[in-house]
Amino acid sequence: MLLRAQLVGLFATPAAQTWATIFVAIVVQALPFLVIGVVLSAAIAIFVPQRFFDKALPRNPVLAVPVAAVAGAALPGCECSSVPIAGALVRRGLTPAAAFAFLLSAPAINPIVLVGTAVAFPGNPEMVLARCAASALAAVAMGWLWLWLGRAEWIKLPSHPDMSGMSKLAALASTARHDFIHAGGFLVVGGITAASLKVVVPAQWLAVLAEQPVLAVLALAGLAIVLSICSEADAFVAASLTQFSLLARLAFLVVGPMIDLKLFAMQLGTFGRGFALRFAPATLLTAIGASVLVGWVLL
Repeated sequence: MLLRAQLVGLFATPAAQTWATIFVAIVVQALPFLVIGVVLSAAIAIFVPQRFFDKALPRNPVLAVPVAAVAGAALPGCECSSVPIAGALVRRGLTPAAAFAFLLSAPAINPIVLVGTAVAFPGNPEMVLARCAASALAAVAMGWLWLWLGRAEWIKLPSHPDMSGMSKLAALASTARHDFIHAGGFLVVGGITAASLKVVVPAQWLAVLAEQPVLAVLALAGLAIVLSICSEADAFVAASLTQFSLLARLAFLVVGPMIDLKLFAMQLGTFGRGFALRFAPATLLTAIGASVLVGWVLL
């Protein structure tokens, strides 16, 4: 194989092997859900009529946001599938605030994630309720924040191929293929960034930060962004961080499915730079705030 010797030498060091392992794990873990997401988003774009959304959601956008957030529980997937689905919902004319509430809630409050959290924290069943409540609160708050401050010109959805004259199945395949190639590239970029930061940041720093309550919350929120773990597996990582408080670990579980490096890259590709650069920081602050508030009450 061309350049095989050079590649073997490049990945001979432990740090390089760790980087490769993390990168491959992120991409392989996310790909099935990305495929599910692009297929579902294409199906929404092709088969679901606009009148369905008109009937399913309240006409008042303020009420549509919490309804859409609760509807996220019906999607048994992770954040990689929710991004393209939210893009399809916006394309179909759903109010962006409701689509974004769905985007943020679906990866964190669906039954698979909540069951996984219960299994990971068998001695702390309150973590399941706290995760569900904090994630739903953050999703609804972000939806309402978009209603208040959001601008339509910040959203730049990528153009889709011309599907005139195609059968519905052909259009479904074309749309799904286009979205997969587009979102998959940003997933790889996010995986590369997450793996690089994981290798660079010393693990000893976490032990020092765990001793400070405020810094512990911020540290695990930052760790969730860097690790970019699928929401169906992140509870087991959080459970292993026993040096941290339950509140700090709740922040890890709420922030990760809403904004991590791969998610930011995918939101950048799906909704555009102007959207991602505004939405990601606001989501981070809202998720941390919801975690602290709910954790203070329930934990």
